[in-house]
Amino acid sequence: MGTELIGRARAGDGEAFRALTEPHRRELQVHCYRMLGSFQDAEDALQDTLLSAWRGLGGFDGRASIRTWLYRIATNRCLSALRAAGRRPAKAWDIPGVEPPEPTRLGEAVWLEPFPDALLEGAFPVPPGPEARYEQRESVSLAFVTALQVLPPRQLAVLVLRDVLGFPAAEVAAMLDTTVDSVKSALKRARAGLRRQRQQREPAPAPGSPAERAIVADFVRAWETADIGALVALLTDDVFVSMPPLPLEYEGRDVAARFCAALFGAGRRFDLVPTRANGQPAFGAYLRGSAGIRHGTGLYVLTLAGDRISAMTRFENSVLPAFGLPRSVPG
Repeated sequence: MGTELIGRARAGDGEAFRALTEPHRRELQVHCYRMLGSFQDAEDALQDTLLSAWRGLGGFDGRASIRTWLYRIATNRCLSALRAAGRRPAKAWDIPGVEPPEPTRLGEAVWLEPFPDALLEGAFPVPPGPEARYEQRESVSLAFVTALQVLPPRQLAVLVLRDVLGFPAAEVAAMLDTTVDSVKSALKRARAGLRRQRQQREPAPAPGSPAERAIVADFVRAWETADIGALVALLTDDVFVSMPPLPLEYEGRDVAARFCAALFGAGRRFDLVPTRANGQPAFGAYLRGSAGIRHGTGLYVLTLAGDRISAMTRFENSVLPAFGLPRSVPG
């Protein structure tokens, strides 16, 4: 059947091409997202991958599987995007009437977007290879994707292909037009770089578990009532707050409390609409207005550790449509 589909696709049959590539579409999108850290950039890279595959199908020699061939194209499209000039720069603080506290530091990975959980369904159809080191849930977490963005592009690609997807070193070398020794060396450096970026934390509760639901309910209650004391009680001592593409980052309960107090200043109050991103609880935040309209101000993603919140990432309201959330809702 595969040979027949390839023959028909080479002859210009679009339906045959879709039948060949559709089973891999969602996992390729997630692969591009891991490499680029941006939902929109990943979608663009996926479209470029499929177009290149359609145009280059005549050069597919069958020595590798269609899946491996598509990953080769996608990986190299992402590497080109990472190396291109003009990657989106950091933004300046632009929330009127809110003065943020002095940040703990400025972030390195300032261009990052969340990935909707609704699109993760079907993204892991093939069990990872025996050499994969990361569980599927961990491999799409914000902490992992953020840490990846600090790695050099070639190391990033090798680590994802080897440690997340479990491709053998020889296949990765063929994908990247390099040697097995070069792949092994890049992987060693990438693992060391990732260890420096990531912190070991208590595991998060299972998605949808009573423990997760309890933390989420407490967070919503504290946020919607602007109860700083209750909110701080939910945070780990070293909680981390970030706001890509703003470079401001805050670490620790005290400064996180000051940041939240600034958001709630001047009587600003919010309603939260639940969703999920990167396998984590997330919320669209809507500012209550005097005219009966609540305006979406952004999306918050929570990282949980045990029964506490270890990180909170705020994204701009431009990401709301990807989660099926409106820019504004009636009051």
